[in-house]
Amino acid sequence: MYKNIIFIIFLIIIGNYNSKSQNKVVQKSKKIIIAHRGASGYLPEHTLESKAMAYAMYPDFIEQDLVLSKDGVPIVIHDIYLDDITDVAQKFPKKSRNDDHFYVIDFTYKELLQLSVFERFNPKTKEAIFPNRFPYGKSQFKLHSLQDEIELIQGLNKSTGNDIGIYPEIKNPEFHHQEGKDISKIVLKILSEYQYKTKSDNCILQCFDATELKRIRKELNSELFLVQLIGLKENENHLKEFATYADGIGPWIKQLIKGYDDNGNLIFSDLVEKAHILGMQVHAYTFRADQLENIPTFEKLLEIGFYGANIDGAFTDFPDKVVEFLKNE
Repeated sequence: MYKNIIFIIFLIIIGNYNSKSQNKVVQKSKKIIIAHRGASGYLPEHTLESKAMAYAMYPDFIEQDLVLSKDGVPIVIHDIYLDDITDVAQKFPKKSRNDDHFYVIDFTYKELLQLSVFERFNPKTKEAIFPNRFPYGKSQFKLHSLQDEIELIQGLNKSTGNDIGIYPEIKNPEFHHQEGKDISKIVLKILSEYQYKTKSDNCILQCFDATELKRIRKELNSELFLVQLIGLKENENHLKEFATYADGIGPWIKQLIKGYDDNGNLIFSDLVEKAHILGMQVHAYTFRADQLENIPTFEKLLEIGFYGANIDGAFTDFPDKVVEFLKNE
């Protein structure tokens, strides 16, 4: 009953956003807004409630991190283990591995649905990672599958007349291969079944593993828009190689800033410029209003990213704030 009430509230919000935004489809900025794990600044990450709220905020895409269950179901969750967002230690205390982690792949989909999901927390101290977000341990939230989320987003696209895309990430493919599962092949099959097949189908597929993303393009013959996520370990000299199979890159925001000059002005790296020369888009992560990276305001952080570094898109926990920022530019 409680969950039904939540969804009714969200649908009302969606209606309000839709009624206010009839002209926004034409006027919307060309900059891309990706709802990072949904509206994760407001509700526990990667829950359907978080995705429904994100949808109501009118981003361009909603993100899905994907990990396989024991029976091969793609679960929408950020990590390959369950420790820091669920009550798995209480409900299945004997199912941890030798490293004391509880791995998604050791549980069937039916077992995973028995878990409660919370705001991200430290498993040892039980303290919330972001203390000013949704209260830890409150309300009722559950895990869900990729299929569940696609059907929610496609259903809302139909009922609202909007066209918000999906932005799935293949998480830790090498781990899955070691466990005897081909997560990329499974995910691509599901995406195809829901008519996400080409670059025009409003789906962007991302992965940190360059070998796997290249395999997705070359061996598995995916025609989707592919984004190569990059961390600090990746060398910018790999950009030319990335461009042979990927349509964009996803750098950490700190990779775009080299420091300050003698006058206190930011010095930007040439990563975005190099990517653009190679014909790739740049979608940077992660823009958080409660984690400003030593920048005075969230608006200033967005200004630095979009117009200083000249990124094409941003992953954000606060999609509404980024929508508002771009609308006012």
